[in-house]
Amino acid sequence: MPTFKAPETVVIFVLGGPGAGKGTQCGELVKDCGFRHFSAGDLLREEQDREGSTYGEIIKTCIVEGKIVPMEITIKLLENAMVKALQPSESGEVWEKGKGTFLIDGFPRKMDQALKFEEDVCQSSMVIFFETTLEVMKKRLLKRGETSGRADDNEASIVKRFETYESQTKPVIEHYAKLDKVLRIDSSRTVEEVHEETKTKIFEKLAKNSGN
Repeated sequence: MPTFKAPETVVIFVLGGPGAGKGTQCGELVKDCGFRHFSAGDLLREEQDREGSTYGEIIKTCIVEGKIVPMEITIKLLENAMVKALQPSESGEVWEKGKGTFLIDGFPRKMDQALKFEEDVCQSSMVIFFETTLEVMKKRLLKRGETSGRADDNEASIVKRFETYESQTKPVIEHYAKLDKVLRIDSSRTVEEVHEETKTKIFEKLAKNSGN
């Protein structure tokens, strides 16, 4: 049995190649709609740096080599983050606006991850797929690499990540497209244009899912 039930909990998978604008657009949706955003990559990077982490070394090796981290680790970190988000914070703050809607960015990367997450954690409500060209992605990532300090923001690593994404993530998008869950967005435009289209499509899909 999954930990959370849809449609009370809304899980939106956010997919696209490295540099397609997933993190930027999720940030805009959080500001505008109050959704919670979890980046699988960020959770893994935090975990690898956490003192005493059981998974730290495995995660570090996978990230540097451009390989996919074992799904059990990623799914557990996502589930823990969702559970924590629904509880009042230590300062007593309660999540109100957009409560129960999660943007999960950069996950699932493979078909088995998608099925395992839905079996253990929650059924997804939709998938946002940000589409752009390899050239646009490369340009954005190399620019980000100047300031990000991320070990994988270099040209060789970018090409390897794009190849991994192409071979393993495309089947996930095809699977959800057959279930009529995919919202395709051209993310080569300005942040504002992409955000407006994304927001409109999400609320249309949520209304359709709830039968309104």
